[in-house]
Amino acid sequence: MIITAPVPSLGPTRTVRLGIRRIAFELRQYFRAGDQVFFTFLFPTLMYVLFATIFTGDIGEGPSAVSMATYYLPGLIAGGILLSGLQGPALEIATEKSDGTLKRLGGTPISPATYFLGKTGQVFVTAILQIALLMAVAAGVYGAALPTDAAAWLRFAWIFVLGLIACTLLGIALSSVPSSGKTASAVVIPVVLLIQFVSGVYIAFAALPEWLQNAAGILPVKWIAQGMRSVFLPDDFKNAEAAGSWQLGMIVLMLALWIVIGLVLSRVTFRWIRRDG
Repeated sequence: MIITAPVPSLGPTRTVRLGIRRIAFELRQYFRAGDQVFFTFLFPTLMYVLFATIFTGDIGEGPSAVSMATYYLPGLIAGGILLSGLQGPALEIATEKSDGTLKRLGGTPISPATYFLGKTGQVFVTAILQIALLMAVAAGVYGAALPTDAAAWLRFAWIFVLGLIACTLLGIALSSVPSSGKTASAVVIPVVLLIQFVSGVYIAFAALPEWLQNAAGILPVKWIAQGMRSVFLPDDFKNAEAAGSWQLGMIVLMLALWIVIGLVLSRVTFRWIRRDG
C-alpha cells in the first residue's frame, strides 16, 4: 500500500501572495482565448457601437435632453459588469472543472482561496479595461457625456465594485450547473442574455410589462443598471424609474444581499471536481 503525505497547507500571507501572482497567469489565459475576448471583453463595446449607430438623436426635453449615445451607455456598462463577473468565471471554472485542471490543482498546495484570488483579480482587471474601452469609444467616437463631478465618479466606483463582486460570486456558483465544459456555453450564455434583456440593459426597464418588472426587480443587474443611470443621466431621468427615484440606498442593500447570496451559493456548490467526477 502506498501512503501519500498530506498536502501542506499555506499560511494566509503566502496564500495572498500566491493569489496575486496567479492573477497574471489568469490574465494570460484569458487574453489567449480569442472567443472569450470577443464574446466577453469586446461584446459590450460592439453592442454599444451597434446601438449608438442605429439610434441617433436626443431623448428628453430641454436642458435635460441627452443623446441616445449617452442614454445607452449606463445599460451597456451594467451588461459589461455582468459579462465579466458572471459569464466569464462561470464558463472558465466549468471548463477547468471538466478538463481536470481543478482536480490537478486540488492535489497541489494551492488552496481554493488562492485560486479564487487569482480569478477575482483577473475579473477586476479585465472589467476595468473593458469599461474603460467602452467609455473611451462612447465619449471619443459618439460624443457621449461623461460625469464631470467627483461625487458621480465615487458613486460609479462603489456601484461598479459591489456589482462586480456580486456577479463574480454568482458566476462561481453558476459554474456548477453545466454537466461538462462542452455544455457550459449552452447553459451560461442564454441565462446571461435573458438577464440582460429583462434588467434594462438593452430595453428601458420601464418599458417592460409590469409583471416582468416585478420579477426582474430582484436581479442584481437591474440595480447595477439603475445605479449607472444615476451616474450618467440627468437627475430628471429618475422620474422614468419604476419608483420615481434612483433609490441609491436600495441599490446598496440589494447588491449587498446578492453578495451574501452569491458567497453562500459559491461556497456550497464549489468542488475541485464535478460531483460525478
